[in-house]
Amino acid sequence: MQSGISRRIAAEALGTFFLLATVIGSGIMGERLAGGNEALALLGNTLPTGAILVVLILIFGPVSGAHFNPAVTLVSAGRGEISRQTAAAYIAVQIVAAVIGVWAAHAMFDLPLLQISEKIRSGPAQWFAEFVATFGLLLTILGCVARAPTAVPYAVGLYITAAYWFTASTSFANPAVTMARALSNTFAGIAPAGVAGFIAAQLIGAFAAAILGRWLWIDRRAKPRRA
Repeated sequence: MQSGISRRIAAEALGTFFLLATVIGSGIMGERLAGGNEALALLGNTLPTGAILVVLILIFGPVSGAHFNPAVTLVSAGRGEISRQTAAAYIAVQIVAAVIGVWAAHAMFDLPLLQISEKIRSGPAQWFAEFVATFGLLLTILGCVARAPTAVPYAVGLYITAAYWFTASTSFANPAVTMARALSNTFAGIAPAGVAGFIAAQLIGAFAAAILGRWLWIDRRAKPRRA
């Protein structure tokens, strides 16, 4: 059991690390190559993020469930799929690995490792966008888990790709990602002052999706709690 837990935590760490390295790294590369065209920079940030999510969920999903996101972990714990202790370990490693992923992206592009973002992302419209983004992400996951489990990697990657463009916030939809992106003064960053509002909106969106998902996709099978 202990080795199983260790593998699951390692999978969460690796997946979250690569997710943030991709989000920040592709943002830096996209901005450098776009020549001031923000639409091209955003496209360059969007496509790699959606693509890496498919890859990471495919390879780490069988090990840990491929959460890489405290909001997903909290919903999973609330549904009895993992224990509270495992959820706490997942969330801790997600946050730490997200920060290390940001630092890795900085190192790859020869930027200072330690940064604080100055990019303002705040206000009711941004918070509502994060609510919608996270609500939709969790519905995507829950719906696929209930009816088409093998489609989860592709559905999540495609959803995030779309949500980058239809939400004003560019769909962070992840508290660990939000905290880590505050430590990068690059294209994908967020000023620390906006972090609390984003995270609150994300958690409310996840909670709302969990309630609606439970009603939409009734599963009468007993689900034993995982360790």
